[in-house]
Order: sequence, then C-alpha cells, then structure tokens
Amino acid sequence: MTKRLHTILVACGLFALTSCVDYSDATSETSARVQILMPKEFTGTSTLAGHEVILQQGSTRLSATTDANGVATFNGIIPDVYDISCSWEITEAEYHQATGSNQSVSGCTVSGSQNSLLIKEEQTITLSTQLSINQDIIIGKIYYAGSKDNNNRNYMAGRFIEIYNQSNKEIDVAGFYIGLVEAESTQAYTLQNLHDAYADSVVLLKQIFRIPATTSHKVAAGGSVLIVNSAIDHTANNTSMEYDLSGADFEAKDYSSNPVQNNPATPALELIYTMYPSISNMNLVQSGPCGVVIFRTDEDPASLPTTYPYGKTSGNQWKLLPKRMILDAVEVLSNKNTGVDVATKRLYDDLDAGYTYINSTSGRNGEVVYRKTSKHATDGHAVLMDTNNSSNDFKVSTTIKPREYDE
Repeated sequence: MTKRLHTILVACGLFALTSCVDYSDATSETSARVQILMPKEFTGTSTLAGHEVILQQGSTRLSATTDANGVATFNGIIPDVYDISCSWEITEAEYHQATGSNQSVSGCTVSGSQNSLLIKEEQTITLSTQLSINQDIIIGKIYYAGSKDNNNRNYMAGRFIEIYNQSNKEIDVAGFYIGLVEAESTQAYTLQNLHDAYADSVVLLKQIFRIPATTSHKVAAGGSVLIVNSAIDHTANNTSMEYDLSGADFEAKDYSSNPVQNNPATPALELIYTMYPSISNMNLVQSGPCGVVIFRTDEDPASLPTTYPYGKTSGNQWKLLPKRMILDAVEVLSNKNTGVDVATKRLYDDLDAGYTYINSTSGRNGEVVYRKTSKHATDGHAVLMDTNNSSNDFKVSTTIKPREYDE
C-alpha cells in the first residue's frame, strides 16, 4: 500500500543530479533531522515521540526514534541518496482520540516515505504521513518468478497469488476483484504523468479478474484464497522448486493456442479485462514489475475507461481504476544489477509507501514474496504485517508453501 508523499526531486532531475555528483571522496560524515508531520485527519491528541524512522541506502539500513517534537536525528551518515520511511500502528481508541471520529475500525496504520532523497549536508527533512484503516482482506503472497525444472528448462505454469483474511471473523470474498498493474518495460504512465493527467486518482491495470459473485466463498479467520494459473500438482512435473496447487480455490483458465494445464475441477476465476488478446490467465511477469491490487465495487469494471500510453493515441490500452475502490495494493518492482529503480513505482504512496522485489534480476528461481507475521491472534492464526509499506511488510523465500506464513 502507499501513501502520497511530496517528493522533492522528480526522477529526471534526480538522475541528472546524482549522475554528476562524485561520492568517491565523500568521507566527511554529516547529520540529518527528520521531522514527522502527522496525518491531516489528526485534529486531536496524538503522540509524536517513540516512532522509528528508517534511512535506507541499498543494503544499509539506519534507524532513529522520534523525540517529543517528532524529530528523529541521524548522526554520522555518509552523504548519499537515501529512501526515508516510517510506519506504526494505532489502536481504535488512539484513532478516536487523534481524529475525533467515532467510526468503528479494527486498527489503523500511520506511514510515510520519501524515495531517492539526496543527503549531502546537514539538513532537516520534513516527512509527511498518511492514515490508512487496516483491511481485513489483504494480499498475502505473490509467486511470479517461476522456476527451472530439474532439466534446467523454464517452468512458469505454477505462478499464483494468495489473498489472506486477517480478521477474527469469517468473510465472504465472492465478488472481490484482482487487478494486475501496468508492467511495461517503459512505463505507460509515470506517477508524475498520472498526477498531471488524473490528479492522482487512478491506477492503470493491464488485467482485471473477479472471484465469482454467484456463489458464496467464505474464508475463515486466518484462511486464504489461493488463485493460480494451473491448479495441478506441479511437484509431479520434475520441478523441485514448485508446489502442489491442486487444492487451489480458483484458476485463471488459459484459452491460448498453447495453454498450460488447467484443472476442470477448479472453479474459474472470471476474466473481466485483459489488454492482451491472446492472454486469458494471469500475466505475472517473472522478473517484475508485478504490482497487484484487490478491490470491490458495485460498479462494472468492464465499463471503466481505458487509456493509451501517456501522450499517445494508439497502441495498448489499460483500464483506469479509481483509487477509491482499492482495498489493498502491493508494489512489486524489478531488481536490476544496479538495484531497484524506485522511480518506476506505479502505485501512489497512499496505496503502498514502499515496494517489494525478488533477489533475482531475471526470475525463474522459485522466489516468492510474502508478508511477514506481525503477531498471532487469540485463536492462534497469524496476523500479517500490514504497515502500508511493502518494504517493511514483505520477505522473500524459496521454501514458503501456499497457505503458510510462519517460516
């Protein structure tokens, strides 16, 4: 999920700046103060002290805690380009006290981030935060990397998405929608393009699927919905890195001329829209980007407007999903030899303030991204990490199994 933050450098300006700065002799340490600004909804009493702020540069992770004025101080840091983030959970009582609202909520998250910020001298940085109400149904796991079989041949049939019920009650997910976010190598719209054209109100989707609404599909507390492209036992196909998906809840059927093996006993995930005439199952890109959203609406997503790439009047077309419909979103970016390019984010910070990714730069290594476990409910089921920042919330594994989260 992301929260909207005001970045102080646009991507092109940052590239130009960082490409001409030589850090080879940057031995002089500096300091930075990060001033947290509370969400605009906070009109009452809230605590500024005790919140962790993270500075991240590659594999280097620095943390500091805010004081009574909401300031986190970092001393002795090397001048460089950093990602800055913070997030913490608040209870329903704290939400009522801070906002003055009497709305019933199961908990909330306060989070904020700024990406690719150049810190080269002592300075004070203002970090805005946003408020999000915790959702009961979230995206728990995405397997998009694919693998190699035991003969070193590409094996891509076993990819899947898993949706998880965080709550303490049974939830009917009939009619929920799954959207796959635009994932072109050259972005159809940058976040700045979306701001200019749609005032930060929409997300571009390349595919939309629906869990059938005609039949109830109830998910127990701590239960999951396993959505796959091929609901078979992939371990029987000479693939040591794959899983038995024969018990999947729904299957995105492949109607192409060279389909993966489908299971006629598994209910079909309904295809609402695809920008690819020949692709009817989930187009999960093995190296990323591979962002996913889930949403619910009484409107007809098939009637949503479409758009060509920014500034173009022909070519591929993406659905424009109103941001207000989204229940949960996970930003999945590509990992490159030079690292993750944060400038390629597709999701606003109020949907996902961070991002996740696999370690491989080309996929096909069996890596799965999945949510960490935050705690366990009184009945023992896992409550997954959901701080509205996938950089904090997700881990990578080659051994985590479907419907499992504690590893």
